[in-house]
Amino acid sequence: MNKKTYLLAVLLCIGASLFSQSTLSGYIKDADSGETLIGATVYIPSLAAGTTSNEYGFYSLTVASGTYEVEYAYLGFDTKKMEIVLTENLTKDVELGEDVVELVEVVVTSEAEDKNITNTEMSVNKLDIRTITKMPALLGEVDVIRSIQLLPGVSTVGEGATGFNVRGGGVDQNLVLLDEAPVYNSSHLFGFFSVFNPDAVKDVKLFKGGIPARYGGRLSSILDVRMKEGNSKKLAVSGGVGFIFSRLSVEAPIIKDKASFIIAGRRSYIDILSKPFLNDDLADTALNFYDLTLKTNYKISDKDRVYLSGYLGRDNFRFSENAGFDWGNRTATLRWNHLFSDKLFSNFTTYYSNYDYQIKFGADNGDSFDWDAQIVNYSLKADVSYFLNPKNLITFGGQGIMYEFSPGNAVSLAQGEETEFSVPKKYALEAGVFVENEQTINDKLSMQYGLRLSYFNYMGEGFAYTFEEILPGERKLLTGVSEKFDQWQSIENYINLEPRASIKYQLNSTASTKLSYNRMAQYLHLISNSTAASPLDVWLPSTNNLKPQIADQFAIGYFQNFKKNKYVTSLELYYKNFQNQVDYIDGADLFVNELIEAELLSGQGRAYGLELQVEKKKGQFSGWVSYTLSRSERKVLALNNDDWYASRFDQTHNLSATMFYELNKSWTFSTNFVFNTGTPATFPTGRIEQQGYVIPEVSNNVRNNVRIPPYHRLDVSATFRGKKYDQKRWKSEWVFSAYNVYNRRNPFSIFFQQEEQRAASGDPIRTQAIRLSVIGSIIPSVAYNFKF
Repeated sequence: MNKKTYLLAVLLCIGASLFSQSTLSGYIKDADSGETLIGATVYIPSLAAGTTSNEYGFYSLTVASGTYEVEYAYLGFDTKKMEIVLTENLTKDVELGEDVVELVEVVVTSEAEDKNITNTEMSVNKLDIRTITKMPALLGEVDVIRSIQLLPGVSTVGEGATGFNVRGGGVDQNLVLLDEAPVYNSSHLFGFFSVFNPDAVKDVKLFKGGIPARYGGRLSSILDVRMKEGNSKKLAVSGGVGFIFSRLSVEAPIIKDKASFIIAGRRSYIDILSKPFLNDDLADTALNFYDLTLKTNYKISDKDRVYLSGYLGRDNFRFSENAGFDWGNRTATLRWNHLFSDKLFSNFTTYYSNYDYQIKFGADNGDSFDWDAQIVNYSLKADVSYFLNPKNLITFGGQGIMYEFSPGNAVSLAQGEETEFSVPKKYALEAGVFVENEQTINDKLSMQYGLRLSYFNYMGEGFAYTFEEILPGERKLLTGVSEKFDQWQSIENYINLEPRASIKYQLNSTASTKLSYNRMAQYLHLISNSTAASPLDVWLPSTNNLKPQIADQFAIGYFQNFKKNKYVTSLELYYKNFQNQVDYIDGADLFVNELIEAELLSGQGRAYGLELQVEKKKGQFSGWVSYTLSRSERKVLALNNDDWYASRFDQTHNLSATMFYELNKSWTFSTNFVFNTGTPATFPTGRIEQQGYVIPEVSNNVRNNVRIPPYHRLDVSATFRGKKYDQKRWKSEWVFSAYNVYNRRNPFSIFFQQEEQRAASGDPIRTQAIRLSVIGSIIPSVAYNFKF
């Protein structure tokens, strides 16, 4: 071999060693239960390169071949360090054990301690289920929905209101997902409890802005709730007994480390406890709710795993055999994870979701009125993640959703004669495709950007109506009815491009600033003109008369941590512009109305605000304070003098404080304080007296011209565990709590009524304002929780 050939061979060897790459991939799990860990970090210090595990615990990291020390970490768990030789692609599953010291501290997020400043995501909140379970709770039952209402930018119009509001949006503008299936009513008992059993919940993530392109269908937020897979190591049982309901969950391996299941159930029993005290007229009273959650999974091979999950829940309010109402959700999700390679991860999902609601009243079986409605979904979805390199994670996929709407089926029975008056079913197809990339430009700059293309098709069987606006703000005139469309025949369709982008710039090791923009399209509408959404409101699709809702949101934020991430702060500013927002004519007829589109108005909206959050994450005393200064407004032609008016869920100030104190290993104390500006309401501006009766008058069609008094509340709780709680197989705790400690009678609404006694001739007719409070006193409770 001559010198030139030898030199070339050496250069080729050096080049091969420099440019050959290997991929380290696998799953990160909890060593105790086998549950995959979402957002666990994998880091190689010598390369300053790393990644995080996805929603299924999978990670993939491609680096130059060599020998490295790799760190696997997850907050609340022991960090595992190991030397790994990467000469070829390597699959490495890792199990992390819980850090006993961390268990006495509050875990506000399950990811890296400085994730809030290093991650490109903004306007995202993640609450660990262990934090949720430590918060003071109504009647001792911890709750996912009530917990997120303590975060900046999230609010509710009051006690007894279902759902939640995010950054000036309505309750229908939040997409609530349970294992990827939509839940249309996330509340039990008119909003006092959520449908999510805390014993079955694994992860809760709320997107308020900078929403990734893989999500679509709602304007304001995505609440992504992931269920546990079930303990794949051993039998685990947990539950609790409270004043009005109890819960129990069982999880166990079917085949150890290969297949497992979890089943969790809850039921309230206030009607059972009160039955001995009810007279014969109320013997058939039923006031209860229940839910059942089930999930199982099976590892087919190292590259394939399937998951099957389901939910069934219902609220029953029956006052007699012939009178009452009820509502409920049913979902089922089947998912298949497949690894095409060490760098290409895929998930395929199909789900079914059904939300129905019913009313029944009548004197007897011969005279009655029955009404029911529902919305049913069927969906197919594919998501593929390509871990191109440590600086680029490309995700793409698509989804199709078939909708079936039953806006109202009513049957009246009068003296045995039956009359049916129902609104015909409506059908629609929604589809979307997306692509996005999470890219690290350099040590300081990173981006997440993507594009979603959404399509909506309003279809037959049915008729299409056309209306003419005679006077702005008045009921529209029906001017035409089409020929009947066949089943699945297109009546109207819409296409929208939805760009998304987030940018993070790292100022230093403890601070960063971020920007985000997202456009969202929503093709469903919740028809409700009450102060708060109720379980009996009607869902409708976009039609030839009802346009899709569109929102553009811009946000900027500053994030900084102090004292080695002991203190975490964030400040965000946002502005949202809404198109095609639904409002209603005065006296709108929304109940069992086939021509309901004639009652609807369309306008624009805007919302803007400032969100501030300060957290103390470590130590005996921990917690957070959040404050939101915001404005949410609507503008509809012919309403409020054609000027902007506050939306019904507008709250100028929203302050909450959540604190935890670990006295010792036996006693934990926590408290919540909430203060919200009162919500807007429309009060009469004058009145007309006629034949001894007062008729209220609202001049110039004004909307939301006053505010009800502010809402504020203090809750406290104390949790007692045995001294050797962590060492016992049977672990139990007592939770003592008090809701609304200082007996505040927070107004839910204010209405006016005329005094019953008729005024004498010549005397003024007296009217009075009535303040309705759902809860007006302290509610103490005791709950016993256990697990083994």
